[in-house]
Amino acid sequence: MSMLKREIFEKDHQMFRDSFRKFVEREVVPHHEEWEKTKLVPREVWLKAGENGFLGFNVPEEYGGMGVTDFRYNAIITEELVRVGASGPGFSLHNDICIPYIVHYGSEEQKKRLLPKMVTGEYITAIAMTEPNTGSDLAGVRTTAIRENGCYVVNGQKTFITNGINSDIVITVVKTKPEEKHAGISLMILERGMEGFERGRNLDKMGMKAQDTAELYFSNVRVPAENLLGDEGAGFFYLMTELPQERMSIAIAAVAACKASLELTIKYAQEREAFGRPIGTFQNTRFKFAEMKTEIQIAEVFVDKCVAELNKGELSTETASMAKWWTTELLKRVVDTCVQIHGGYGYMMEYPIAKAYLDARVQSIYGGTTEIMKEIIGRAMGF
Repeated sequence: MSMLKREIFEKDHQMFRDSFRKFVEREVVPHHEEWEKTKLVPREVWLKAGENGFLGFNVPEEYGGMGVTDFRYNAIITEELVRVGASGPGFSLHNDICIPYIVHYGSEEQKKRLLPKMVTGEYITAIAMTEPNTGSDLAGVRTTAIRENGCYVVNGQKTFITNGINSDIVITVVKTKPEEKHAGISLMILERGMEGFERGRNLDKMGMKAQDTAELYFSNVRVPAENLLGDEGAGFFYLMTELPQERMSIAIAAVAACKASLELTIKYAQEREAFGRPIGTFQNTRFKFAEMKTEIQIAEVFVDKCVAELNKGELSTETASMAKWWTTELLKRVVDTCVQIHGGYGYMMEYPIAKAYLDARVQSIYGGTTEIMKEIIGRAMGF
């Protein structure tokens, strides 16, 4: 499917894409169906990704990375996984969201101890914000971390945590001052094996089944004070600073999923016949394809512009919110239309479009719901 030439990628990016695409075809595609059944990606895949330089390339060289902070490489990782319908492994969460918190706010001890193993894939990361009774309202988190005898004692519960089963390092949103709202929020690094840190079930989701998503429980977990990430009480500021990049990661995935769904459906419409001719030759189908291609093209141009702004440090929270809500809502429209064009076969799980439909639904929820994105934009307009 021809689209406008994307101006943001250069020769080095294409070489990286070719290399990662081969990795995905070799290490992901043949096994993904099994991962969907087990709801878990083997840790060996993470180690192989680390060996090939696909993890933590944004980590400074002194901590084992390549010091490549060009988000276009992150975008390629996301696009290539989405292209083949891979809901796991959670490389983008690791690279785009979790590692930057350690790089930007971690102490020297934390960086030296954690980052090298994040680069190799020995340490898999997660970020724990959502709680059973607290979704988008971060000020309402109830997980507490109370200072006591040189440690923080952590109590609470998190849910819907991506990489929740596999994770070794969990950046956890806590209240160090429970009586405060935003000013009471801090970030704490919890680690696999800490006494009182338990994982619940691997949640049975509608889609994105290969991606492990879990509940986490903290019962009097004694966390060394050295595991406080950044300054006490600065957690909300850190979250607001990093969330635009997270939302761009989701927007990139949404556009890539739109393109993949449309390509699947065009191929189907060329092969499937009704009334003696391919269904793609009917005017209504052509019009639907024209509408989808146009909107996807518009979305891709906007998202590429946002990536360029992000690389320059100029992407605003408002613009990232625009990209996140519009592309994820577009994805829902596109996959729904694609299922309709497939007819009854679109409802069959043996057809990739059915899986794409299920995987798409969460995109307008996680990372901040569409409603929250619109609230952010509206407030930025002065309302």
